[in-house]
Order: sequence, then C-alpha cells, then structure tokens
Amino acid sequence: MSGSLRAVVIGTGMIGAVHAAAIRSAGGILAGAVASTPERSAQVAKEWDVPARYPDFDAVLADESVTVVHLCTPNALHVPQAEAALRAGKHVICEKPLATSAADAERLTELAERAGLLLAVPFVYRYHPLVREIRDRRLRGEFGAWQLIHGSYLQDWLLAEDATSWRVDPAEGGPSRAFADIGSHWCDLVEWVAGVRFTELTARIGTTFANRPTEDVAAVLLRTEDGVLGTLTVSQVSAGRKNRLWFELDGADGSAVFDQENPETAWLGAQDGARILVRDPQHGSSEQRRLSRLPAGHAQGYADCFNSFVTDAYAAIEGGAPEGLPTGADGLRSARLVEAVLRSADSFAWTGVSGPRDQETLISQETLT
Repeated sequence: MSGSLRAVVIGTGMIGAVHAAAIRSAGGILAGAVASTPERSAQVAKEWDVPARYPDFDAVLADESVTVVHLCTPNALHVPQAEAALRAGKHVICEKPLATSAADAERLTELAERAGLLLAVPFVYRYHPLVREIRDRRLRGEFGAWQLIHGSYLQDWLLAEDATSWRVDPAEGGPSRAFADIGSHWCDLVEWVAGVRFTELTARIGTTFANRPTEDVAAVLLRTEDGVLGTLTVSQVSAGRKNRLWFELDGADGSAVFDQENPETAWLGAQDGARILVRDPQHGSSEQRRLSRLPAGHAQGYADCFNSFVTDAYAAIEGGAPEGLPTGADGLRSARLVEAVLRSADSFAWTGVSGPRDQETLISQETLT
C-alpha cells in the first residue's frame, strides 16, 4: 500500500539522504528532491535517481500527486515550510526540532490535527529493538518504581575551534544548539521508555569558545511528576564520542542501561547480579521482534531505526496506529523542554516544564500498548 505514497524530500544534506533511503525502504515512491537552488536540485535528483524535477518548494506544494513532504532543512525553515505543506493537504515528516519555539510547535500540531494530517518528528532512537524491549519490561513491572534516572548524550563534532555549521547560528538553528539538537533526543527517549514526565528542571549551559553564540554543553538536573530525580549531561565537544546516547533507569527491583553506540545489547541489573541482553528476533517482546530486521548477531543501527520510523509513519498515513510513532505532540513536548532549559540557565532557578497537552500525550502513548 505504501507504494501509492509519493514523497518529496526538502533539503538534501546528510539527513535528507537518510530520509530518501528510508522512503524507498518503506515502499514509498521517492518522487522528488528540492535543494537550496534549482541547479543543486537537478544534480541531486540525478544522483538519487529521482524522476521528478521540482525547481522549488512551491512546485512541490502545487503537485496534487505528492502525498507526504519530508522536511530536512535548517531549523528556522521548519515552521513556514511545515505550515505551507499542511495547508496544501500534504502529510509532513519534519526533522527536529519541529519549531524553535513552543508556541510555533503548538500551532503546527493543532493545524495538523484540524486537517486530519500526519505530522511526525523523527525521534528515531525509539526504534532500536532493545529500547522497545526495555520499555516492555517496564510496562510489565519488571523494574519496580523508579528511584533514579541518569545519562548523557555526547558528541565531538564541534571540538575544534574552527568547526561550525548553520546549527551554530541562532538565526538558522534557533536559540539552543546542543540541548535542542541532541539533549532533546535523550529526553524524548527516556520519557517514552520510562513512562515519566519531567515536570521541572534546573540547567546550566556553556560554550567552549567565546565566539560561539549557542551552547556546546549542558548539565541538567530534572525531577519527574513523581519526584524522581534525573541527571543529563549533553556535549558536542567530548573527544572520541561520536554519537553516544546513554541512559540508565534504576528501579526498586532492577535497572536497565542502553547505549546507542552499542545498540545490539542492553544491560539489565538486579541485586544478585547483572546480565547482558542481546537483540534477538526469536525472543523477547513483540515490538523488539517486530523491529528486528535482521537475525541475531547481524548488527542493526541508526539507518534501520530510521527505516522503521518512516515505515510506521506511512502506516499511520494509511490508517494504522503503530506503537510509539513520534508525532507533532512529541515535537511540542521537546520544544517545551528546550525553553525550560534556556529559562533555567538564564535564571539559575528550578523551572517548570509541562504544558497542558503533555499529560494527554503520555496517556495516549500508554494506551497504545
């Protein structure tokens, strides 16, 4: 059925290429690609073997045969492009952050809901099979009440003084960089896996080089609605760390650890010892088995997560209700967390997070299981 979905990718950098591959993996038709100029668009269309030649974004919106638009452009373009696509009747898959302000994220989410269109945000780390396994074990009560939540997300791509990109410029990337870029992923994943909401936080942010207008690092102390403490360290200047999203969930009866750089295993702890759980489509939860695209011992990774995410997004467009699909409501939740971090960093005070929609989102996620 996904073969009837015609998709166009807007923005043709690294992540745009990932989206293009995922569209084809999901069975969709990659109908076109739009880059920063018509000349670049034509070049990419040839490289990606894309049939249609769209000179610009407006041409995509005018094409009634296009079902879904994948937005892979700089952050500041997400809101006007997503709004235009939704008003043109297109489903939208928008790279995170959905918006650089919570108000804009809420407006987009409400627009998609009124139009009956999918607005999805690729928090794709939810699609690691062992992440699903940990979540399933939590739902079955294996870990008991949470007592501590902690972790980090570390990269090193801005370690050098001359390293830069559009993400560093607040005019294109927004007022937060490191936390909005990767800390948002950690918070989304941990809240979803652990079934919690961080209701307040206190944060400090810092830069390595004085000429950088947005943060390189962030340290955040969080508290859930049940009073459980959490800690998060975020860095894009940690030498040797390429993409290390790591979390530990410590419960009264057991603990769980996941490391995105080693996604084929998870660590499970108990008072009488610990063991390593290996991804295996022949064992474990139904979701772990569903998302295991390869046999045990044949490593899966980020691209597989992305392919599974787009497959689920297309299933939702066709009327399905796949578990754990991150939507506009999750993009809005992320925007609220980013704003709380920035407010706390300015005020040096505990700052509230939750908006009126957050508890509704949590409830809807739990009822999917």
